[in-house]
Amino acid sequence: MRTADRETCPGPAGHRASLRPPAAGGAVPSRAAQRGFSLLELIAVLVLIGIAVTVASVSVSKSLGSAKIQAASRDLVAALRYTRGQAIVKGQQKTLEVDLEDMSYTAPGKSAVKFPDKIEVKLLTAQSEQIHEKAGRIRFYPDGSSTGGHVSIISGAREWRVNVGWLTGEVDLEELKER
Repeated sequence: MRTADRETCPGPAGHRASLRPPAAGGAVPSRAAQRGFSLLELIAVLVLIGIAVTVASVSVSKSLGSAKIQAASRDLVAALRYTRGQAIVKGQQKTLEVDLEDMSYTAPGKSAVKFPDKIEVKLLTAQSEQIHEKAGRIRFYPDGSSTGGHVSIISGAREWRVNVGWLTGEVDLEELKER
């Protein structure tokens, strides 16, 4: 057997000497220090990173969806308050129209505003204010009162309800926890 084929060769007094060149600093690296990660360890780490990224992205997308629905509800509240203010200031009846077929609402003198996608909208208003099966209005009078009603904006199990008091015309937003 040739000594060059072997990793170590016998030295004086029974000690073994390495044929490999010494590492930087003169120290001979041990077998454990040269060992890398196994393929199984790398796959396990990649799977854990994938799970963490998936959980984080689902959480972020749910909160973004919730924020969009809440913002749409607040915009509707602002449009209803604007309509009430216009009725008081101008001394004339003003209406906010809700079109469930087109998924939009229109305040007086403004262009139609679309509700976000992937939500459900329900309108409860006075029978006299129903335009047709999928559209209706909430009317405000010059004294600030209204026909009353509410608009429900629903996403999954969460519901935001925009309430309009018939006597005072007060507009408020409430989040219902369970449907």
